[in-house]
Amino acid sequence: MGRLFVVDLEGKIYSCKHCRTHLALYDDIVSRSFHCRHGKAYLFNKVANVFVGEKEERMMITGLHTVADIFCVGCGSIVGWKYETAHERSQKYKEGKSVLERFKVSGPDGSHYWVNNEHHHISGSDADDV
Repeated sequence: MGRLFVVDLEGKIYSCKHCRTHLALYDDIVSRSFHCRHGKAYLFNKVANVFVGEKEERMMITGLHTVADIFCVGCGSIVGWKYETAHERSQKYKEGKSVLERFKVSGPDGSHYWVNNEHHHISGSDADDV
């Protein structure tokens, strides 16, 4: 394995909740209305300090997509997925963009989203959701 290079981002930063590696900037959010198994997820124009897993076909709420999981380069935790191909014409805007699962990252103010497994209830705060 080679030398690990980590990019330090400046501004309002989303980072890995496990190791604090910078992942994305608030200004690169395309949408905050995405959902995943653990609740909220945000679509970003670009992310940093991730490596991309194997491509696979997944049926999602909005149709069939070719996606690849993305992992934090700092600790290897899965933090979301990247849209490689959208098969529906209306979903083409997602291609090349990445989704970070809010449960797996810290917000710009250091906040976390936590999942209560008993009730499947999402709780937490995020300054940019106000």
